[in-house]
This record gives sequence, structure tokens and C-alpha cells, in this order.
Amino acid sequence: MSFSREAWEANAGLYETIATMPFNAELAAGTLSDERFRHYIVQDAHYLKAYARVYAMASVRADTEGLMVTMADWAAGTMRAERSLHERYFKEFGLGADEVAAIEPTPTCLAYTGFLTECGAVAPLEVTLAAMLPCQWVYWEVGQAIAARAAPGNPFAAWIATYSAQGFGEACAQARAETDRLAAAASPAVRERMHHAFRKAMQLEWLFWDSSWRLETWPVG
Repeated sequence: MSFSREAWEANAGLYETIATMPFNAELAAGTLSDERFRHYIVQDAHYLKAYARVYAMASVRADTEGLMVTMADWAAGTMRAERSLHERYFKEFGLGADEVAAIEPTPTCLAYTGFLTECGAVAPLEVTLAAMLPCQWVYWEVGQAIAARAAPGNPFAAWIATYSAQGFGEACAQARAETDRLAAAASPAVRERMHHAFRKAMQLEWLFWDSSWRLETWPVG
């Protein structure tokens, strides 16, 4: 069995928890409060800057020219395409770039971005790709599931369309294939680290959405 299939099956229960959590249920229904979605989209903007940087790190360390180009393209694409989505909602919420930049990353956002950055900087390439895979894969699965049941006139239609788009699904499949290629040649110890990184990222995916549901702030200041 491929690494990606093993990892997904091992964390299937965790994915179901993510897919059915209140944030995503209300996102699908179009009833999620502006306050919660605003919290999420601002934190996601912080997150994606770090995510793009880790793609760039992976590009530098890539073992093939193809992977080097793919990671570099995805670093740029993350900043272009998904930043455009954020800016659309920032405009709706009346948020300027300076206001967004002034909002601090939450503890959960920093935990997730710190984890990915550490993987990108010091972990083997195989572990870096395993740590990054859940973000793409979970968003693709959640996007598809929400698109299938989204209420007509859903105010979050642009978000749903982005993460259920065929091109996004194709990129996710490519990420799985590259991760599986690296895993197939990895030692048992590295493969075990890949599984640990994949699960940790899945846990952090849940925490990220849950933090916006809770409107997380720093508990002391």
C-alpha cells in the first residue's frame, strides 16, 4: 500500500472529525457568522505565507528537477491564487492590508506554521512533504464534501469553489504521488517519521478551524 493511502486510512477518524466539526457544518450551510469567518480568513492569510515559504524550502532541497519546479510553482501559486481569495473577503469585511498585518497570529496559527517551518528547515525532504500533504488533501476532501451539499446562494461560495476546483484536486493528486515516490525509497525510520508528521499536521488542521470557531486570542497579554 502507498504511504498516502496508509496515512489517510490511519487517520480516517480524524478526517471525519474535521469534516463534521461545527465550523465546516455551518460553512456548508452558509450560516457561519461573519465574525468566525473573518477570524479564520485573517489567520489563514498568516498561515499561507508560511506554507508558501516551506514549499520554497522544499524546492531548494528537491531530489529531482521536476519536484524543484513543482515546489517553486506552488510557492508562487499559493501566494497568488489563495491571496486573491483572501483579499476578496478582506474587501467584503472592510479590512485593509495594514489592518490584517496588525492582527497577530493566534497560538494555534503559530503552532501550525512553526511545525511546518521546522519540518522544512531541518527534517528530511520526505518528512517535509508528508507534513505539508494534509493541508492540501484535507481542504480538497472538505471542499468536495461541502460543494456537494452547500446551500444555494452560500456567502462562502468563492471559498468552496477554490477548494473543490478540478485544478486543486489535480495538484493534490500530484502532491500525493511525489510523497509516495519519496516514501517508497525511504528507510523504515524515515517512513515512521513521515507518518508522525502527517498525523501531527492532521491534528493541527482540526485545531486551526476549531480556533476560529472559538475566536481564539492570546490568553494573556
